[in-house]
Amino acid sequence: MRSNENEVASVKSGDSSEMGREYGRPSMPWRLSGPWLSGLAAVSYGLASMAMVFLNKGVLTYYKFSITLLALQMIATTALIYLGGKLEWLVMRPFSTATARRLLPLSFFYNANVAFALASLQGVNIPMYIALKRLTPMAVLVTGFFTGKSKPPLQVTLSTSLITFGCLIAALGDFSFDFYAYALALTSVLCQTFYLLLVEKSGAEQGMSSFELMFYNALLSLPFLGAILLCTNELPHSIPLLFTKCAASWSFTVAVITSLVMAIVLNYTMFLCTMVNSALTTTIVGVLKGVFTTIFGFFFLGGVKFQLLNVTGLAINSAGGVWYSIAKYRQKQAKVPSSPVLPTTHLDRSSDSQETDLLIEPSGKEIGDRDEPPVSFVEPPKPL
Repeated sequence: MRSNENEVASVKSGDSSEMGREYGRPSMPWRLSGPWLSGLAAVSYGLASMAMVFLNKGVLTYYKFSITLLALQMIATTALIYLGGKLEWLVMRPFSTATARRLLPLSFFYNANVAFALASLQGVNIPMYIALKRLTPMAVLVTGFFTGKSKPPLQVTLSTSLITFGCLIAALGDFSFDFYAYALALTSVLCQTFYLLLVEKSGAEQGMSSFELMFYNALLSLPFLGAILLCTNELPHSIPLLFTKCAASWSFTVAVITSLVMAIVLNYTMFLCTMVNSALTTTIVGVLKGVFTTIFGFFFLGGVKFQLLNVTGLAINSAGGVWYSIAKYRQKQAKVPSSPVLPTTHLDRSSDSQETDLLIEPSGKEIGDRDEPPVSFVEPPKPL
């Protein structure tokens, strides 16, 4: 394999030899530059993130078997990342059974979160779905209070309180209120909370990139999902129905196929956005994405019947989300060392991340809050 010595980024003296290696990232030997590329990367990340929610909502509107859809998405994710490693499109470590065992408890909550979130999309409109998923930071703060975590900054506490208040107001004005779907969404929030807290306590993800984490989570989910499919006897009904619907509608076929690969597309656009933009730009994209997803959700895929109380609550919830993002960005900036480093492909494992929906952020992490080595272009290791 050839090395790209001229592309290796400088590393501070005293760093370990492993600082130069960055696994689980796209192999990109060229330098990325230009304002047009920065804008394209930011727009691509925002559009991919919004598209993932709408695609899943659209597919599940006409196809009710969410576990089958999730299993197909996990199979596609596993296969595509493995293929990327084989073709050296991704720089990946060889598969490790020790790593798989270490990640098994995390994978359980990861996939439980995604499964409940997908199921809730069948009965919750998109604006309320986004509002409910924003409750995760509050759940983490409450759990942290009882487990003895340090007190969060005042602005973080106030913004999460505003998010929660807005969600309650919006729910009171939701004419399409579905108790079962709301319960599924809130269960998804709890699973995400347990996932984040377990990550923080165990450190099991330490040193892993987002693509590697996606690969292990997708691979480890297959036994769980297979057991559920066997117990529910879903496959004999879901697979024939899927083929029937695909044969009857080319648009549904495109939506299904796109939904299977969107996790990879989203993670790559997130990586690209981090590579060519600042952390502030990526934060702004995340804020705008949440706001626009809420707005578009009023008009697409069944939309939302206008009700003043519901709209007011969603506006308060979105304002809280924007405030929270600003507060977290300022908190991160206060921790950043004075010497600048390039952004990395690794994502934040912070337990109070705003974008906690693994359908939106498939790696389960947010950009920019870890002390990582600079990006370096090095000879890739032996692929998977």
